[in-house]
Amino acid sequence: MIRIFLFVVAAGLVLMAIGVVMLGTFPPTPQPHAVEKVVPNDRFTAH
Repeated sequence: MIRIFLFVVAAGLVLMAIGVVMLGTFPPTPQPHAVEKVVPNDRFTAH
């Protein structure tokens, strides 16, 4: 029973290490976002 648990933990660590190496080698490209300009709205401010 302990041997199966250790095998599952070792397999998980190996998969995580592979994932870290893959992300380090091929980083994801950032998604472009439209820039929204914020215009101050002083029509509703108290004078």
